[in-house]
Amino acid sequence: MVIPPPARPPSLTKYLKPYVLKMHFTNKFVTAQVIHTPTATVASSASSQEKALRGAMDSTRDVAAAAKIGKLLAERLLLKNIPAVAVQLKREQKYHGKVKAVVDSVKDAGVKLL
Repeated sequence: MVIPPPARPPSLTKYLKPYVLKMHFTNKFVTAQVIHTPTATVASSASSQEKALRGAMDSTRDVAAAAKIGKLLAERLLLKNIPAVAVQLKREQKYHGKVKAVVDSVKDAGVKLL
């Protein structure tokens, strides 16, 4: 007797947010990426490690650097015609300090938050 496989649920991509903003903070640098979830690729990114930005910043790890990274990321998103992103925070991240600086500068530059 052959048992047919169970019916598959609808595709998971219907329920995923298409673009997700993820942030990473180290003791030296600030990095922000927007990931396209259906294809699991990086749509756009900005980091304080970039050589063009290091000279323009006083510090590469404080709240002001995080705000500049958010503004730069938003400009790159608008150039790629990505109008909205969802924010995904890690368990230990709170909407405060550097996280707030990145998210608020992305929002102020014209990208909608889902």
